[in-house]
Amino acid sequence: MSTNPPAPPTDKRLFAVLAAAALGWMFDGLEMGMFPLIARPALQHMQATQGAVVTDSFVGLWMGYVTAAFLLGAAGGGVLFGWLGDKIGRVRAMALSILCYSLFTGLVYFATEPWHLLVTRFVAAFGMGGEWSLGVALVMEVWPEKHRPILAGVIGAAANVGYVLIAVIGVGFTITTDSWRWVALVGAAPALLTFGILAFVPESERWQEAQKDSPGKPLREVLRPPLLKATLLATLFSSVALIGTWGSVQWLPLWADQMAQEQSVTAARAELGRSSASAPVTEAAVVKRATELKDNRAKAYTQGASAVGAIFGCLLGAWMGGRFGRRPAYFLLCLVSLLSCGWLFHSFHTYDLSFLILTFVIGGFSAAFYGWLPLYLPELFPTRVRATGQGLSFNSGRILAAVGAVQMGSLMQHFGGSYAKAGAVITLIYIVGMGVIWLAPETKGRPLPE
Repeated sequence: MSTNPPAPPTDKRLFAVLAAAALGWMFDGLEMGMFPLIARPALQHMQATQGAVVTDSFVGLWMGYVTAAFLLGAAGGGVLFGWLGDKIGRVRAMALSILCYSLFTGLVYFATEPWHLLVTRFVAAFGMGGEWSLGVALVMEVWPEKHRPILAGVIGAAANVGYVLIAVIGVGFTITTDSWRWVALVGAAPALLTFGILAFVPESERWQEAQKDSPGKPLREVLRPPLLKATLLATLFSSVALIGTWGSVQWLPLWADQMAQEQSVTAARAELGRSSASAPVTEAAVVKRATELKDNRAKAYTQGASAVGAIFGCLLGAWMGGRFGRRPAYFLLCLVSLLSCGWLFHSFHTYDLSFLILTFVIGGFSAAFYGWLPLYLPELFPTRVRATGQGLSFNSGRILAAVGAVQMGSLMQHFGGSYAKAGAVITLIYIVGMGVIWLAPETKGRPLPE
């Protein structure tokens, strides 16, 4: 066994590691946020091209399938790249994961069928699923223990900065059935980040020391006692957060777009009815005027409100975990997310300023888990298997979230295209989180396990 602990890294090395992890996760967020903005116009365009009548049931069904494929891909990527991170190092594996999600997001530009979207998002998700566990492991292993809560919040918030950036693009660049492809090209830009990571980011010295002492078999180890319990619990905690996000909150931009369309049709009928009191108003005239009146930026504003709230929420979640303890913080986040989502889905029927304000609040509380998870999950696994354990747990949660996403699409079919009714059912998952958290160990104040 090695008896000499690694020397403390310099400030330059510390911030290079943090910058790489934060930028990788920020672009990850940008690419995750891209699809909710382009999904509805892209699927409407594809349905119209096939000569079919454009319906929100079709959009909801394929949105569910593509989201599920994305989450399954992320789960596979979390395992694959987490394993690579424990085998070849955090830095090289992270660079490969970013390259993967960048290139395949850019390929969305060429999609002409719904299944093309499903395949490209599935492969891109491999890289996105891997980047999270690698970035978290690298930062938590390199930085001093006292900084863990704030760093967890920064990493979680970084993804939501990416969501804000893609929302800004959506506000400045109207995303329609004719223009959605160009947004996908933005997703290829992060590929350039891989060169900087390989050139300037130092490897985790904790990982290097662990490899000398006990290379091991990380995947086998996290699936057997004594680490199996930690893996299962971490999967449950991740699943609750991910199902809440991907099964309902991620659908808010689509719901806002639907409400904006319905409001424009109502306004068009009223306007044309007043101006043509003596003659019947044709449906074609209503559709034309509604298209002119519709706020095409509703989905971008909604995503922006949710993402800005999420930036604060991630910092809040990590702070709560550090201040109150890991278990009480998770319980409170589940409770507040449940109440705020219930309020939104049961009480709102129009897209307006109050809808955006509550979306901001929900974005904060539902995303606070992504500040809490980078704080807690590294504390459950030793260094030699940390990337694998985190990647497997967090991204196995995505498998269950994929089921939630498919159920959201099925519930929309059942409720006649109602995002609100379907979302209200899915967010009941937070009740599960309020119970299972008390089965886990409290790790506040403990060092990372070696």
